[in-house]
Amino acid sequence: MSTDAQAVNNLDRGAWARRHNHALVALARQIWHADCTLATALALICETAADTLDVERVNIWKVDTAQSTLRCIHGYERSTGLHNAPGYDETLDCDSAYGAQLDEVRVIDTADVTRDGTVSASQAALGAYRQRHRICSLLDAPIRSEGELLGVICHEHIDTPRTWTPEDEAFAGSIGDYVAMAQEISRRRSAETQLRFLERHDPDTELPNRDHLLEVTQLALLPNHANDVGLAAIHLQLEAQPVTHSGAADIDSDTGVLLAVAEKLRANLGETVTLARVRDDGFALLPHRQLHETEALNLAEHCIELIQQSAADAGMHHAGVSVGIAFSRDLAAPSADALLRNAELASQRARRGGHNRCEVFDAEHHRGLLVRMRTEQALRDAFAEQRLLVYYQPEINLDDGHWHAAEALLRWRDEDGRIRVAGEFIEVAEASGLIVALGRWVLTEACRVASTWPQRDGVAPLLRVNVSARQFEQAGLVADVASALSTSGLPPSRLCLELTETALLRDPSAAAAILTRLRALGLGIALDDFGTGFSSLAYLKDLPIDALKLDQRFIAGLPDDRYDLAIVQAVATLARQTGLDVIAEGVETEKQAQALRDCGVVHAQGYLYARALPCDELVARFGGAA
Repeated sequence: MSTDAQAVNNLDRGAWARRHNHALVALARQIWHADCTLATALALICETAADTLDVERVNIWKVDTAQSTLRCIHGYERSTGLHNAPGYDETLDCDSAYGAQLDEVRVIDTADVTRDGTVSASQAALGAYRQRHRICSLLDAPIRSEGELLGVICHEHIDTPRTWTPEDEAFAGSIGDYVAMAQEISRRRSAETQLRFLERHDPDTELPNRDHLLEVTQLALLPNHANDVGLAAIHLQLEAQPVTHSGAADIDSDTGVLLAVAEKLRANLGETVTLARVRDDGFALLPHRQLHETEALNLAEHCIELIQQSAADAGMHHAGVSVGIAFSRDLAAPSADALLRNAELASQRARRGGHNRCEVFDAEHHRGLLVRMRTEQALRDAFAEQRLLVYYQPEINLDDGHWHAAEALLRWRDEDGRIRVAGEFIEVAEASGLIVALGRWVLTEACRVASTWPQRDGVAPLLRVNVSARQFEQAGLVADVASALSTSGLPPSRLCLELTETALLRDPSAAAAILTRLRALGLGIALDDFGTGFSSLAYLKDLPIDALKLDQRFIAGLPDDRYDLAIVQAVATLARQTGLDVIAEGVETEKQAQALRDCGVVHAQGYLYARALPCDELVARFGGAA
């Protein structure tokens, strides 16, 4: 070849190389596009290869090395423009020589299949395939990923033999890499899609999870928040019990019922709601349209029926569900988390009322709960920081005006320095159970302080300490009292525990046993708020009680209210005849005090004498005993 001819040939080959590179660059952009699926990528690869190499057919085969077979997974015919024509997905035997060559080379180039030793030695099926499609030349590129042979892409030239140039071979090798790249991109995207699905769905039911529902709810809230009706969220809290089958283990209530419920709700609610599993034993749903309260209640009742049916089908007896409904109209701001939380709070309230109930979230009630929660936490902090106090309200002997006893009353110095009375927080302490620890502390502290009170004529004032119903039910009460007495050195005869009928009413026989053990320590027992309950007279007969505290509502009308006067006279007479002491509470005027004297009541406390005072003020003001 002359120098000029060689130069022209080099120019032609350079042009072909550039054409190949441009085709590869354009193909890469398309394959990496976010919307490009694996099927689309394989089609683009085959079309690009066929056009660039000017061949009739490009097929992608998957290699099964264990079976020594090739299976076509994508076929393209350039003349017809058809992808995956009928019968494209045939499987061919692959002999060991061809397979070994695929595993070792960048490409297999065959200019004339009738003369090539490797191809002509292939089994009959491969030869029949070549003849059927009039293949004369082949340029095969292995498809590898991380060193593993996955398949082969075959560029098939028909009718006449063809000599492949080095540029053709380099291009074909790159095309094999592109197939591997497309498969890897697809695998990664599939894994990412699966990961996103797992992140946003419950693995057991494949329903959306709470995070997914929060996204849907937040999107739905934004344009609708100003609407008078707004969105509704419904929380379904399951409560199921398994049936024990004779001779077999209990059925799996967690899995069986949950899957049955999920399927029943999904099948019946369809596309009208977004249904999600938001807890181990709870579902939530967001209707796709705004609902009035009646519509939401009807939907909730329908859900209860569906859940009962699915639980019964799963072999569950006594299965129940508590349903809570919340509306976006009650939100201060469009918050998906707040809406779902409100629905769950409503379901918890429904649960306290019994099985298969439904409650609508009440914003005012919730605000009250938030206040109680804040109060409870602040009270716990105050207890831990020693900002709780014990004040003492004196009890006066009406005959001589001397200090006879004092009732220990809990006080709380809040962060602003204000002294808060027990009526502002005692219900929160009771409901939270904190009252037990507070009551134990008050008892210990009051006994310690009372042991220092001065005597009058050899007698020190009596200490009265309230015991709440919850504290009374604690198994350690008697031990706590004994410990407080022992630690303080206060004589048991100077301690009187005050209990209300609420503490005694729940289990009178158990109450009698506890009171007997307390009396055995040598202390006294007073029945507080006497006359306001239902069984006071029975208590006087059956329980070891030393004193009655007349509630202030019977004192307020003295001396003019004849009913109050008759009640006080009757109680005073009953007390004298049974050997009980009577203490009048809430005495505010001298006329009330005189009426009590006339009725035979000896001891009283109230604002006429003093409010509850710190110990040093109490001692400084009253200074002695009756």
